[in-house]
Amino acid sequence: MSTVRIALANVRYPATPEGSVAMAECAIAEAGAEGAGIICFPECFIPGYRGMGKAPPPPDLAFLEQAWRSVQTAAAKAGVAVILGTERIVGESLLATALVVNRDGSMAGFQDKVQIDPSEEGTYSPGTGRRVFQSGAVTFGVVICHEGWRYPETVRWAVRQGAQIVFHPHFHQAEPGSYRPSSFADPANTFHEKAMLCRAAENTCYFASVNFASDGSPTTSAVVRPDGTVLCYQPYGREGLLVANVELEAATGVLATRYKPV
Repeated sequence: MSTVRIALANVRYPATPEGSVAMAECAIAEAGAEGAGIICFPECFIPGYRGMGKAPPPPDLAFLEQAWRSVQTAAAKAGVAVILGTERIVGESLLATALVVNRDGSMAGFQDKVQIDPSEEGTYSPGTGRRVFQSGAVTFGVVICHEGWRYPETVRWAVRQGAQIVFHPHFHQAEPGSYRPSSFADPANTFHEKAMLCRAAENTCYFASVNFASDGSPTTSAVVRPDGTVLCYQPYGREGLLVANVELEAATGVLATRYKPV
């Protein structure tokens, strides 16, 4: 059976854009040391998500390009493919995106966030188009935060294109007075973690969701099997890599391929 080792970077929100680059380099090196073939970071990790009380410095193209080069160098050194939550400037628009870097450090491309949350209007612009990526034996897709929660079609599209794993970078922090979960998919918690289970089960794929580490976070990073059961999850608020062995043969995609569009 073909097994692939993946890592989710359940790291704290960076104090500065420069700090986000250093943290990414450390996490990539650690993923390599753990034998992971792919590492995924939370939404807009470099330079930091904009919104929900977070306000990084204004978008800076020169900084982003240098940061991406640093990540490419780290990926090549560790021999790890990277899915980096970041942002990019396209014309006059700022897009939330995921940069995918191959194990040799070359750039595979971007998956922009197409379905933005209503609260993000005025900060980010929606992207266009979807794609899947290849890393060795693995075909994978990327859906970013709100897309995976509210638009299950985004996950199904990737699986119908052959994705065995769909990665889900997101940003979700506690609100004042909110419920503080201690067990995954607790019925008293928000719907979000239950949605992770659904995205995997309804498409017969692995769903790998990664959040920042923060106190009282309503969601944590987790890997869900194609049958909708939890393979593993990170303890709430605990910073570190979540590493999982994924058996590709289990990700048949059968339910996604049986879908008949109306």
